[in-house]
Amino acid sequence: MAVPKKKTSKAKSRSRRASAWSLKEPARSLCPQCRRAKLPHVVCPHCGWYHGRQAIEVD
Repeated sequence: MAVPKKKTSKAKSRSRRASAWSLKEPARSLCPQCRRAKLPHVVCPHCGWYHGRQAIEVD
């Protein structure tokens, strides 16, 4: 089995663990009805359309 030659510093090990906490920007798509940004696979909050039909009533 492989054995490390030197001790891993606290900064190195903590930065390796911290890389998993990085925040990613959520995916965006355009609503085909109103052309505004929305989350994919979700009803458009601006016009209420989803998958080519009026899913909810929006005031």
